[in-house]
Amino acid sequence: MKKYIYIIVVMTSLLLGACNDDFLEKYPTDSQTEGTAFNTYENFKTYTWSLYSVFTNNNFVQFVENGLGKYKGDWMAGYLSTYSTTENNTFRNQTAQAPASGGGWNFSFIRKVNLMLDNIDDSKMNEVEKNHWRAVGYFFHSYNYMELISRFGDVPWVDKVIGENDVDLIYGKRSPRKEVSDKVLERLLFAEKNIKKNGDGNNTINVNVIRALISRFGLFEGTWRKYHALGDGDKFLAASILASEELIKSFPTVNDSYDELLCSEDLSKYNGMILYKEYVKDILMNGVGHTERTSSGKYEMHKATVEMYLCSDGKPVSTSDKYDGDKTMYDEFRNRDHRLLYQVVPPFFMTNGVGLDFVPNGSKNNTTYSADVDTEEYVELLKQISPNNTSKRLPVFNWSGTMNWTSPNINGPGQAPMGCRTGYYMWRHYNLWDTNSNMASINTADKPIFYIEEILLNYAEAMFESGKFTQDVANKTINKLRSRVDVAAMDLAQINDGFDPKRDKSVDPILWEIRRERIVELMGDGFGFQDIRRWKKGEWFINQDQMGVYIKQSDYKNKKGELIPAWEAIKLVDRNFKPVTGEGYVKRFINPKDEGKGWKDQYYLFPLPLNDLSLNTNLVQNPDWN
Repeated sequence: MKKYIYIIVVMTSLLLGACNDDFLEKYPTDSQTEGTAFNTYENFKTYTWSLYSVFTNNNFVQFVENGLGKYKGDWMAGYLSTYSTTENNTFRNQTAQAPASGGGWNFSFIRKVNLMLDNIDDSKMNEVEKNHWRAVGYFFHSYNYMELISRFGDVPWVDKVIGENDVDLIYGKRSPRKEVSDKVLERLLFAEKNIKKNGDGNNTINVNVIRALISRFGLFEGTWRKYHALGDGDKFLAASILASEELIKSFPTVNDSYDELLCSEDLSKYNGMILYKEYVKDILMNGVGHTERTSSGKYEMHKATVEMYLCSDGKPVSTSDKYDGDKTMYDEFRNRDHRLLYQVVPPFFMTNGVGLDFVPNGSKNNTTYSADVDTEEYVELLKQISPNNTSKRLPVFNWSGTMNWTSPNINGPGQAPMGCRTGYYMWRHYNLWDTNSNMASINTADKPIFYIEEILLNYAEAMFESGKFTQDVANKTINKLRSRVDVAAMDLAQINDGFDPKRDKSVDPILWEIRRERIVELMGDGFGFQDIRRWKKGEWFINQDQMGVYIKQSDYKNKKGELIPAWEAIKLVDRNFKPVTGEGYVKRFINPKDEGKGWKDQYYLFPLPLNDLSLNTNLVQNPDWN
């Protein structure tokens, strides 16, 4: 199938004013001007292609083209650790500072949208066409404003192209957050009623895309207002619920394969896909999958996040009889939510690895390893649970086809390609079919923007926050997701205060399970930092010990039976992060609070850039950033 490609049109400079000279009012015939670019339906359609550029690396959620970006929001949230030998999460080590410029305080895209919106009324279109393009403009305007509100709270409300005489806007104060977000919701509701149902072709802004943004924004702002005590959040939750319900009717089926969401060449075939970013060879490509098959990965999971994944009986590791413990990675991954297997490389050991000097202790079926371990357990399991999958297979290979012979593959003693520090290597975008070379950005796997799985989670959470979450809602949302990853259905009658003794006790046990489902389902797509901030749970997720897999150093010997120095040198700790020798958890980063650092409440909002504060004295810095 030929892919539909967005055509990004670079417009020439447009006139922002006019004068009374007849000669100057005549438009050039060989270039676009504001007077000639916005007349017909097709004019607006052409211009609007350029607005799709907003789906790139300019927001917390869904960084797409940068090879490291898809995980960034989840790393910022503390869900993931860093490959670095030193802590570099600025919210853990308290090194976040107000920038001189940038930091997301940018209204150039808003101006670009307003340029289109300002010219609708004087165009030659009829009212239905005008309202359609106004709806499309409102979508893009709102999408960008959600990011601005999330970062800064109060922001200037700019709904027209600013001219040199608009001094009150150029040097004005920020508009209150509640006022701005009310306007965003109002515009989205207008857009839902007035946009063409099917948009302007496949994979364009249509009524379902509008509803998806209402679902996302309504949940975000409604819960932010609740947990940050701003008040008046119910209308946002209600809007999220209504939009989600319409989408659930339109997309009743969840895709059978969880892995296909981020590892598909053509997401138009994916059940429940609402809007996605297409990548096409030699036209528009990304480097996300390539990065995961090199030694350039920056983010990896740590044990606290691994333990968020339920066991196959639907219970947490703290209470499940299915949990085999974590004294080997093989035990730890057994009988677990299959999403863990699709996000972290499962354990394996290949005896035919090239140039091995490493012979783990014990033997089974002529395979050297601990005597009670089937080293190919997960090699076979992946074949069973994804028989037609062309993405996830063990062993793993780097971009050039070099095999990694073991997981966990701890960098240092292990192999450099696809190595990590915790042993929990992220391979969410890893696939074997995409093109790879020493050039990073030639991958063509499509990436999602809006999809039904997120909507189901939005709906479940919004219903709980509105006091309407029932077993029927759980069946229509969370249990549709679990059924495809070998996890028992959520049974509300079983979830009480003792269901997970390790949960945050300040959170209702059912809400905790709803949030858990969101974390594991959306892991690797960058929603984390938005979520922990709207929940006002930065401290809980940021201020954690970060440690890796449990290893026995005596397992790592050379062919002479001698301990391998590189593995013996790995620093180990116990559950309390106290140093141990011989065997223990790989040491990463201690709870920053124990070192007088960690999350500060000022991080819930980002700082305004210093240069802008100097240029406009009516701007006031966000709390505690001075």
